[in-house]
Amino acid sequence: MNHAPFNSQNNREIERVVIGRATQDGAGVKLTRVLTQDLQQRLDPFLMLDNFASDDPNDYGGGFPDHPHRGFETVTYMIAGRMRHKDSAGHEGLLQNGGVQWMTAGKGVIHSEMPEQEAGVMEGFQLWLNLPANQKMCVPWYRDIQSYEIPEFTTSQGVLVRVISGESQGTTGAMSRSAALYPTQPLYLDIHFNQDGFFEQPLNPKHNAFLYTYRGETEVIGRDREGQPLARHRMGILQNRGDCVQLRGQSGTHVLLIAGQPLYEPIAQHGPFVMNTRQELMQAVEDYQSGLFNL
Repeated sequence: MNHAPFNSQNNREIERVVIGRATQDGAGVKLTRVLTQDLQQRLDPFLMLDNFASDDPNDYGGGFPDHPHRGFETVTYMIAGRMRHKDSAGHEGLLQNGGVQWMTAGKGVIHSEMPEQEAGVMEGFQLWLNLPANQKMCVPWYRDIQSYEIPEFTTSQGVLVRVISGESQGTTGAMSRSAALYPTQPLYLDIHFNQDGFFEQPLNPKHNAFLYTYRGETEVIGRDREGQPLARHRMGILQNRGDCVQLRGQSGTHVLLIAGQPLYEPIAQHGPFVMNTRQELMQAVEDYQSGLFNL
């Protein structure tokens, strides 16, 4: 067995492997919900991760018609396909192959995400990222990040890394914001093994972190230098012991690595509203029904 060419004493290991739950959302879009509500406290500040992937337009053609959000951010990463975003704050953009849509719902927004294709593959991920209590009612914000705007680098091991947010091996991601206003400081990497090899990423010991393999099979190198397998379409929650993660992959393996600073705040959720208290949730529903999200 080829051992990792790094010191493994401070490696994070897999605490738990999660199998996603098949479900539907929007107008019948078939997807796999990987990070479910019962994991929100453990993976704070992350609230949800959905994986959608199909070459059957019956699975995605209905899209996600107008629906509201308040109190968190959505990060949609499109691996393949085309989807049009429109929202009540006046933003519009086309999310397409390799691009990212980053939306801060803040005090409330109504948006739609509708396919702009009638055939072919549509594949991607939507991550929900919580906002701190003092930012939950901020002004809605939106950014389209095209594929060419996402910084990339290739390691000496032949591993291509796309840095959506955070930093990896001196490369700063497409999204970078003030830690004072947005303390979650998420790391979001898409890691492609273009040949058999290893990859190492430092992690803040205080941050919660997880992996999701969407091509091939990943191995997480433990402190004993042996590999813990993480099969395709499996999420691996990493222990909060250690300050780095080491991965081994074969050619063709693709894996997401996501980490962030917990908020340690109460989470109160009712569908597309995520606040800190039940009273705030009730106010969110009332505001939406009163038409205040259309402002």
